[in-house]
Amino acid sequence: MRLAETVTFGGSGLDRAAALRNRPGAAAAALADPSARVLPLWRGKPVIAGEGRDRLGLVPPGHPALAAAAEPPVMIGRGAGPDGNAPVFAADLSAWEPAGLDAAAAAAFFDPTEQTHPALPPDHRFAELRGVMTRLSPREAELAATAKALLGWHATHRFCARCGAASAVAAAGWQRSCAACGAHHFPRTDPVVIMLVTRGNAVLMGRSAVWPAGMYSLLAGFIEPGETIEAAVRREVAEETGVPVGAVRYLASQPWPYPASLMIGCAAEALGETITRDPEELEDALWLTRETMVEVLAGTHPRIRPPRQGAIARFLTEAWLADRLD
Repeated sequence: MRLAETVTFGGSGLDRAAALRNRPGAAAAALADPSARVLPLWRGKPVIAGEGRDRLGLVPPGHPALAAAAEPPVMIGRGAGPDGNAPVFAADLSAWEPAGLDAAAAAAFFDPTEQTHPALPPDHRFAELRGVMTRLSPREAELAATAKALLGWHATHRFCARCGAASAVAAAGWQRSCAACGAHHFPRTDPVVIMLVTRGNAVLMGRSAVWPAGMYSLLAGFIEPGETIEAAVRREVAEETGVPVGAVRYLASQPWPYPASLMIGCAAEALGETITRDPEELEDALWLTRETMVEVLAGTHPRIRPPRQGAIARFLTEAWLADRLD
């Protein structure tokens, strides 16, 4: 698919500076670089700056807000500054407790609340990435997604999976090492297939019971061990809707840090139309014609809401409507 890398979080050409990760002193020297910047995150929310919430709130390494970080910043790569080559790090400020925190909103499917740290300017706010991702430049969106996924992995993998002892951050944040048994652990990415299943003039859509009212999207599911992408597409569609699938082809991919997925977008040709829904997987599933999908994406359909802007489901659906899946 020629437009594949225009999907949100993809295609910025970020230099991840992998050669520096295990070079003694290289990460420390990069952090000491006067041009280096750090992206603070609070419980998965990056700092977004500007009244239009359209840029990352990068700060210098010695900024007072970073005092709340429990561990040193992790290196994301080189991607800041006027020349796009300044080192960028990420720091987890999750230990900070904002005043008046709405715990219920923070635990919701989408948290609309924003938090302002007292050491940051008033227009710098911790915000849910899904709500601002389409306003960021491709480079800043990739930086934010990488930072969120990497810090999320550290927060949930503090102990060695081999022996259970506490592990330590290594390789500038791209590894955790266990002093007790010598094991090394690396950030995980879970492959997920997401399918544009079509039959004639219609596309197959479904919704989960936990989604916002009226929201529908393409079917998706995790790839299982020992399974190809094509087999996962056919299995997931059959399990969730009972619809048999024939030809499958790859279209595009999107890193999706919720918490650490790689969405693998595929086109799939349905061999039948009858839906036998699995109620444990989906609250609803239906076929929507191109004409109806135009209404849905325009926001004029009386009942159905489209996938979120910036998600690969929206990207693939819009490409299908525009006949741009080549």
